[in-house]
Amino acid sequence: MKITNPILSGFNPDPSICRAGEDYYIATSTFEWFPGVSIHHSKDLKNWRLVARPLNRVSQLDMKGNPNSGGVWAPQLSYHDGQFWLIYSDIKVTDGRWKDSHNYLTTCTTIDGEWSEPIYMNSSGFDPSLFHNPNDGKKYFVNMVWDHRQDHHNFYGIVLQQYDHEQQKLVGNKEIIFKGTDAKLTEAPHLYYINGYYYLLTAEGGTKFDHQSTLARSKKIEGPYELHPNNPLISSWAHPRITLQKAGHGAILQTHTNEWFFVHLTGRVLPKTADPLLDPRGYCPLGRETAIQRLDWKDDWPYIIGGNYPQDEIEGPEIKEHSFTPEPTKIDFNRESLPLDFQTLRVPLSEQVVSLKARPGYLRISGRESLTSLFTQALVARRWQHFRFIAETKIEFEPTTFQQSAGLVNYYNTENWSYLNITHNEEKGRILDIMVSDNTVFSQPLKGAEITLSAQQTAVYLRVIVNNNDYYYAFSLDGTAWTNIGPVFKSYKLSDDYIQGGGFFTGAFVGMTVQDTSGEQLHADFEYFSYSPSQN
Repeated sequence: MKITNPILSGFNPDPSICRAGEDYYIATSTFEWFPGVSIHHSKDLKNWRLVARPLNRVSQLDMKGNPNSGGVWAPQLSYHDGQFWLIYSDIKVTDGRWKDSHNYLTTCTTIDGEWSEPIYMNSSGFDPSLFHNPNDGKKYFVNMVWDHRQDHHNFYGIVLQQYDHEQQKLVGNKEIIFKGTDAKLTEAPHLYYINGYYYLLTAEGGTKFDHQSTLARSKKIEGPYELHPNNPLISSWAHPRITLQKAGHGAILQTHTNEWFFVHLTGRVLPKTADPLLDPRGYCPLGRETAIQRLDWKDDWPYIIGGNYPQDEIEGPEIKEHSFTPEPTKIDFNRESLPLDFQTLRVPLSEQVVSLKARPGYLRISGRESLTSLFTQALVARRWQHFRFIAETKIEFEPTTFQQSAGLVNYYNTENWSYLNITHNEEKGRILDIMVSDNTVFSQPLKGAEITLSAQQTAVYLRVIVNNNDYYYAFSLDGTAWTNIGPVFKSYKLSDDYIQGGGFFTGAFVGMTVQDTSGEQLHADFEYFSYSPSQN
């Protein structure tokens, strides 16, 4: 069985993998998108299905006001003592000298059940994880420590402390067990005990193109740790021509068939011909994704088969292939709940904001704040997962002021988006318009040439066509005859690699949204939403 990478496409970074019997689960970061943490399930490491977003209550995760790319960083999932253990951060500050990162633990006996109220762990840094030590039966907590001091490197090292689950708190001394290598930015610690050694896996070099995974080992959990003889374990930095860039931040897995694998973060760049190969290395609007590699052991050290860089295709485990029924490309809203693919920003949206009941067969979204708000946006969206796709919706909306708009948005963060919307104009009445925020620079490219909608035209079909480097909008009044509208946009402007200031970690989304900055909370009704990958 061959496995083609990536195994989780489109904004699924920082993978943590665990096994429960013959079932495999990967948890990935969700940042400011709610519910928090994406968990995918597989029986064969090749075919994966989204099965849970466990942080689905404000009591577990309240991100109102969190900055762009704050929120849930690098969750860690483990299975022990007959239950799942999920460690996660909620990052409240991302810019400047500080990273205010609060770390929590939640548990559940089933992956898709109701997860417990969070147990607060610490706030000393991010990328925490929990290690269940088979030697002494104790549990240990590790995270990177953030150093805000002037003339100090921000990444101070990896701290170890025992966790007492009966007391539900960290106990005993804190020890810095690893300061990292000269690659710096040492983060994402995971501990393993294999063949008499404690292995400490970390990520280094930052999460851009010079990312890497570093491995060290020790006979004692507190160290000292010696580095892998061919460190890094994996990196794409020395291989600018390969498909899977940004390789790093990963986790090690032993299957029930006693085979070893490594899952890791990666990114795929848009096709490029005009730019130099090395600078810029490329743009990844699909965000950071998850790939898998096969490991081999030599002298009690694991090695990536094929070399310490990611392979596009690997040999899967000796497990019978197990596929899942594909999700439908068209989602109608005659249902009780939204599919897991859909998320909102920062907080859950109440029945008063997003409702499948107010008008049966439709998704009713009532307008709230602007697309630049860090608080309550009435937006329901899903990831870009392909370089080529068409997304479409059918909308009914009757605005009475220019402060009311509703439609189809392609969104990276509050500073970067484009938006085909129905709104109101004093002279023309109901119109189709386009709004754009490009690194906070606002524009309306249709200004003076907006499309006037007749009073009899209740429903309008909206569509975006994404074709690698470019994307553009179209509309239809009958669902069959489509007219392109507005300029051709550049996909790279919805990528980590374009966003001003750096330090952004998500990916492009496409979805439905409604604004009403008059405060009247006018609603729009959406009949369906479709996302269809295009054939090459």
